[in-house]
Amino acid sequence: MEPAARTARTARATRAAPARRPTPRTTRSAARVRWDRIARCALLVVLLGVLFLYIGPARTYLSTYRHAQAARAQVAALERQNHILKAERRALRSPLAVELAARRLGMVKTGERPFVVHGLPSGR
Repeated sequence: MEPAARTARTARATRAAPARRPTPRTTRSAARVRWDRIARCALLVVLLGVLFLYIGPARTYLSTYRHAQAARAQVAALERQNHILKAERRALRSPLAVELAARRLGMVKTGERPFVVHGLPSGR
């Protein structure tokens, strides 16, 4: 059994060790291309380009939003004024309101005798 053990031992000893890769010599480091940095720079340029393309539509959106807010405020004001005018119209439909408005304007009914008083202090 001894010869078999010896042959196994010698086979292991004679087996060649894996060859090591020689370390690259960096005599000209400027000649090497750093693809990872180039890729990062290209990605940054693309990202800035996409961002630049979004600036115009974003400004338009904000401008439109501001105009819409102003239009909504104007519509709300007009709706309030419309409600006031509708209430005034309902009030003026009654005969008593019509008569009061006519008297404020200085009108008199047919057959009434008008009187004009001069020299009263203002506000009365």
